[in-house]
Amino acid sequence: MERKPTKISIIGAGAVGSSVAFSIATQRLVSEIVIIDVNTEKAEGEAMDISHGIITMGSMNIHAGSYADIVDSDLIIITAGVGRKPGETRLDLAAKNISIARDVTQNIMKHYNGGAIMVVSNPVDVITYLIQKESGLPAGRVFGTGTVLDSARFRYFLSTRLDADIRNIHGFTAGEHGESQFAVWSSVHVSGMRLDSFCAKRGIVLDKDEVMKDTVSSGAQVIKRKGVTNYAIAAIAAELAGTVVKNKHSIFSVSSVLHDYCGIDNVAISVPSFVGEDGVTGNLVYDFTDEEAEKLRNSAKQLRAFLDSLNI
Repeated sequence: MERKPTKISIIGAGAVGSSVAFSIATQRLVSEIVIIDVNTEKAEGEAMDISHGIITMGSMNIHAGSYADIVDSDLIIITAGVGRKPGETRLDLAAKNISIARDVTQNIMKHYNGGAIMVVSNPVDVITYLIQKESGLPAGRVFGTGTVLDSARFRYFLSTRLDADIRNIHGFTAGEHGESQFAVWSSVHVSGMRLDSFCAKRGIVLDKDEVMKDTVSSGAQVIKRKGVTNYAIAAIAAELAGTVVKNKHSIFSVSSVLHDYCGIDNVAISVPSFVGEDGVTGNLVYDFTDEEAEKLRNSAKQLRAFLDSLNI
């Protein structure tokens, strides 16, 4: 049987959207990439620039388009929105970006005929919740990158302190993609060995609070220096995109609207979830410690209060 051509549509051609398109192209994930932006010339320029390097990437159709071109997408990636400024929290962005997200959702649904929707725009938990609710799509069809990037940063900072290959270090953060997220220390192991045992055997004194402080503040530190974060999130978005188009059912700490998860309802927040062609196909009921479960509920409570203040 002939394999169906694969297609990803990216809404937003700014620093993040264009970097996501480039990362997906270099990984040869799909046969077609559509870039959509209110600034049509910007979208055209990004598509042209990536296409000029297609000789190193294989056969792909990379082009600018309109919302009508999202038809038959395997995945729609939303990066549109105002970027975070130095000193500004992700939640500060909400008032600016919810109106953009509503407009994007309305335009998508005029042409939508299938595929998962992945939200990258910040504040990702708020925008994910909004689009899931206002699109009327099945639960989990809309998901956000959530704390997948935070988890990558977490593992990076651990690797620098443990002097070990990051690929041997496993663990994740959960909750809000922002200040109330937390490290799931019970999940951390190094090549199958519990973190505390590894540190004891290697004579390492690990300051866990410092690791988490670096993790939470790292995005702001990058923005302070270069004005935007785009490469790391692009790599993460491409990894998740590959999971969707290849229907891997991989487990990532992505953001989706939860229902009766550890006592949490009606809020989008990051927990270990199965990701495949339909988006989030299920949440893994992780064995959080009592302290971790309480931190998760507290993070959800803060986000729910913020959503209420925005009348969402």
